[in-house]
Amino acid sequence: MAGRSPVAKEGWPFILGFALVSVLASTLLPTLGCWLPFWVLTLWCVWFFRDPERTIPRESGIVVAPADGRVVAVEEVLQAPLGMGPARKISIFMNVFSVHVNRVPMTGAVTALQYHRGRFLNAALDKASVDNERMEIMLEGGDTRIVFVQVAGLVARRIICRLQKGERVERGSRFGLIRFGSRVDVYLPLSAGIVPTLGETTRAGETILARLQEG
Repeated sequence: MAGRSPVAKEGWPFILGFALVSVLASTLLPTLGCWLPFWVLTLWCVWFFRDPERTIPRESGIVVAPADGRVVAVEEVLQAPLGMGPARKISIFMNVFSVHVNRVPMTGAVTALQYHRGRFLNAALDKASVDNERMEIMLEGGDTRIVFVQVAGLVARRIICRLQKGERVERGSRFGLIRFGSRVDVYLPLSAGIVPTLGETTRAGETILARLQEG
């Protein structure tokens, strides 16, 4: 979209705060070695909250990655969140250098949202899916129902989800972010054909996670 900020709006308070401290440090501290780290942190903050445009695949019957990161789990589970039942699960781990803006994996309607308070374990661990603070979202499109979960990580202290129950959303649209290292789990029908393998990297809104069985 023309004129869109290349930085997520949630990042501006942090960026401006770091910039202000950096200006003060440059004014008050006499040597380069004293104030340079503040400007490095400011630039890192801009990099962390970057929000690049993505080319959303137009192919029908697919689910795209909701997050940038590395695939740390591909498995079947007996009980997915929000009463979905048996499902195929893909987990994507975001480190502090990943783009943290999350995108909707499939076109459809938001039918359920549930927030859970929890711990802040390393998001790369399997138990983070059930022990950590998280936001669960159910999405229905046609005859397909999926669940995706924003999971807080070791240093992530806030989950931002802008979705509302009943809202209709488009594949690849931005819906929130998780600050400073985290994870997103996607629960798919057992019939879904999984595309990425363990250890592969994904790009939110672009990487195809699964092809759904149609008909």
